[in-house]
This record gives sequence, structure tokens and C-alpha cells, in this order.
Amino acid sequence: MPDRTVVLTLPEISVLASTALLRSGASEALARSLAKAIVDAEAAGKPALGLAHLPDYLNALASGRIDGRAEPLITSPIPALMKCDCRSGIAQLGFDLAFEELVTKARIFGLTLYASQSSYTTGELGWYAARLADAGLVALAATNGPALIAAGGSTKPVYCTNPIAFAAPRADGPPLLLDQASSATAFVKVRQAAELGETIPEGWALDSAGNPTTDANEAITGALLAFGGARGANIALMIEVLAAGLTGANWSLDAPDFRTGSDSPGAGLFILAIAPQFLASDFEDRLARQLQRLSREYGVHVPGEARATARWRASSAGITLPRTLIDSISSFRRN
Repeated sequence: MPDRTVVLTLPEISVLASTALLRSGASEALARSLAKAIVDAEAAGKPALGLAHLPDYLNALASGRIDGRAEPLITSPIPALMKCDCRSGIAQLGFDLAFEELVTKARIFGLTLYASQSSYTTGELGWYAARLADAGLVALAATNGPALIAAGGSTKPVYCTNPIAFAAPRADGPPLLLDQASSATAFVKVRQAAELGETIPEGWALDSAGNPTTDANEAITGALLAFGGARGANIALMIEVLAAGLTGANWSLDAPDFRTGSDSPGAGLFILAIAPQFLASDFEDRLARQLQRLSREYGVHVPGEARATARWRASSAGITLPRTLIDSISSFRRN
């Protein structure tokens, strides 16, 4: 019986992803940018947003939901503001192209706002915030997409999972990194449960009739639920205003499905980058001491440390992946 898994190094995953993307109609710039984000998600221990998510991009390229040749238009109407029209491409490429200028502006002006619109879904949101924290900046990121969660008393989807990410640099350690959805769980986890024939916990979703369900397939055709009831719904609405309202992107109710059709979801991405030294010159040292105190004296879990450990392990030992997934990506051809 052939092995059901295969171990690939991070460079091998990059080549696999890049090759598949190029075959699907992506430009070299898009393929390079997205492959990097895919590799980073795998390395960070986020497999649902790594190679397992790549087929969504490949199918979107083949069907036109992603314009593989799109060149992001980046403008700066005022010095501390950057706007990116992804032109039905991907958010990762726009962010890559803007990254150095975004960091430079934040270091000069103390903070810079980056607003992106008209892209496919943004992938791992923490990836954006973490990169800015690695550059010494405090970052807040928010994004939206097609409506997937019911909130505020509705039984039909009105918001996307609307995640929010926050990252801050600390001395002698990995950045603090929070990355979580406004929904009780991420959509990719529900879809994964459906593919495996598994049930989902109560409180995650409603079926198409608006009734609570633990059937993952019913949840996919119904709606996810916000975490914490009305409080999670309020956060989802706040993120909707930041990621869609301020950026000029599609409201989640108006965003085309990222899984079907030929239209881009037109998602939005909001990022605020802050240079902490203008407010507290010893910020990174203070944060390091505070996180150490919280962890050692109070047993507080510090988000971001597990990501750093996973990245180190992946760099040295590679990633174990389902052979069926590798074969599917390797054989993907644009019709």
C-alpha cells in the first residue's frame, strides 16, 4: 500500500505551489507572492490556510475569480495613507509591493494606514500583521469577504468571518500575534469537517432554515455563528466598517462567492501600522518583560510563541502532507 503522506521541505512546497499557480494562469509576480504566503501559513502551523487552501486559488484563477495578470495600483493620497486597488487579483501581491514603502512611511510619520480593495480573500490575516511586527511595527489588520456568518439576530449570513489580527514586536523573542475570526470558528474548519464526514460542535453554525446544527454539510449551506453572541457580532460589524467601508471594498452582503462563479469577491483589507518608539522608546523591552511576567507568574498563554516554534520545526523537519493533496495540486491544469 503506498504511503498516504509525504514530507516536503519548505522550498519544495514553494516550488509545488508556484508551479501550479503558473500553470493556472498566474503571473510570475502573483505566483511568487502567493506561494510565499502559502509556505508561511504551512510553516506557522496553519495548514487549512496553507496548501489545503491552494486549490481554492487555483480554481479561482481558472474560472476568473482571480485575474492572474492583475497588477495592483498603489497610490498615496496623503503621506501617511496608502491605497491599493488589487484589480481583481490577490491581496498578498499588493501588500508585498507596498511593504517597504509602508514600513518606511510608518517609521517617518509614526503611523501609516494601508487600505486594500478588490481582491480575492486574503488568506492568513496574521501573516500581514506578523511581517510588520518583524519590521519593528505594531500592526492591526482586519479583512472581510463574502457573507458567511449570521449575526445581530439574523439567521442568514450578513458578514464574512471577518477576522482581526494584532501583532507587536518584543525584545529577544517572537512578536506577540493574535489572529482570530469574528465567527465561532473559521469557515475552512467547517469545510474540512464536511470533507472528512465529521460533526461540528454546537454553537458553531445554523442550517439553511436557521436552526442550530452540528452537521458540517448543513452548516456550509446555512450560516456560521459569531463567537460570544452579540459581542462577537459587534466586532464583526466593526471589522466590516474598517475592511469594507473605509477601503471601498464590497460589503460582505454584496461580495460574490469565493468558491463559485467568475466574479472576484472584491474583498477589503485594512491595516494600521504604528512605530512604537515615538510613544515609548523602550516599548519592545517593556513588552518582553510584561509577557514574561504574564506567562511565568500567571500562566497566561502568549499568542505568537507557538507560531515561532512551528516555523523552526518546519524549517528543520519539513511538513507532512496528504499525498492526495500533493497529487491533486501537481496534476492541476487550467482548462
